[in-house]
Amino acid sequence: MKATITTLLLAAAAGGAWAQATPVGLWKTIDDETRTEKSLVRITEAGGVLSGRIEKFLDPTAKADAVCELCEDDRRNKPVMGMTIIRNAKADDKREHWEGGDILDPTKGKVYRLRLKPVDGGKKLEVRGYIGPFFRNQTWIRVE
Repeated sequence: MKATITTLLLAAAAGGAWAQATPVGLWKTIDDETRTEKSLVRITEAGGVLSGRIEKFLDPTAKADAVCELCEDDRRNKPVMGMTIIRNAKADDKREHWEGGDILDPTKGKVYRLRLKPVDGGKKLEVRGYIGPFFRNQTWIRVE
């Protein structure tokens, strides 16, 4: 009986750890240039595809009614708050990283190819955006 309970507890703990090793959740974004907290982004999964939207601004200089004036796609002149900035990312075969989608920097209006990689047991998320051979990296911190 004790062995069964121990096995169930270990299985539950392992399942919880695995669940945290995905990008799904709420993340505090850290700007790669200023190293300041910028926003909270919630990443969700539907049908094996990830998307992420801005839930809250953390930067005190950000305007609550800001729109993406520099965006060149369907997000042009739309409110940044609530905007989907991550689209169409899918897991690799081993679920070690997610890519194939894109990420928008609404302050610059630039759309980058995307790679997401959970690190530090899922407590942090390496976010890499590519345009051609050039890239930007950010490390986001899990909130929940």
